[in-house]
Amino acid sequence: MIDLYTSATPNGWKASVALEELGLPYTVHAIDLMQGEQKTPEFLAMNPNGRIPVILDRDADDFTVFESGAIMIYLAEKTGRLLPADPKGRSRVIQWLMFQMGGLGPMMGQANVFYRYMPEKIDIAIKRYQGETARLLGVLDGQLEKHEYLAGEYSIADIANWCWARTAAWSGVELAPFTHVQRWIDQIAQRPAAAAGIRVPYDLAEMLAKTKGAESAAETFAKNARSIVNTGEDRS
Repeated sequence: MIDLYTSATPNGWKASVALEELGLPYTVHAIDLMQGEQKTPEFLAMNPNGRIPVILDRDADDFTVFESGAIMIYLAEKTGRLLPADPKGRSRVIQWLMFQMGGLGPMMGQANVFYRYMPEKIDIAIKRYQGETARLLGVLDGQLEKHEYLAGEYSIADIANWCWARTAAWSGVELAPFTHVQRWIDQIAQRPAAAAGIRVPYDLAEMLAKTKGAESAAETFAKNARSIVNTGEDRS
């Protein structure tokens, strides 16, 4: 059994989608980022960096893994799925996983901060991070023009990038120019495990839809997220 400590963010979804795809039983522990639960002594004992997600593998002497990419690799290796065993195939998947970890995720995260969360709008920062997000989506688009998935068969690389790319509108970046990315996003969205994973620890889209008016929902969410931004957290 896996204990998953997570929140409704792209990085959190990477772990829950992977768990769903791999069919591993897990228990969800929702971490309220707004209340700072990721900074409690109990959480910091699992992840000194104070970020979600974290997993605790009860079947492996309570082995703890933090960092979403490391979690995905651990789970793939544990099950022998979603990550090829041969060195070249494995490398291709990890290259595209690192593309998300070092590029798409951080750039979209910063775009979210400056476009959505900061009360003062700094145009040069917004343009910088939205522009870099669009450039990286273009890189994905070029790869997906030639391949159904990023690194051969469906893998943790697709999950990681999908969890972020599907939220591009929140960063203020339109997906319309990236037709191959949109095809791939729609294709993965049809996977039952992927659809289930992005509803962990709760269905964020449904929650926002219940707020009166789509714009007010976004404004309320962004306002609440500023408390995390002000403490250096990534709420994207």
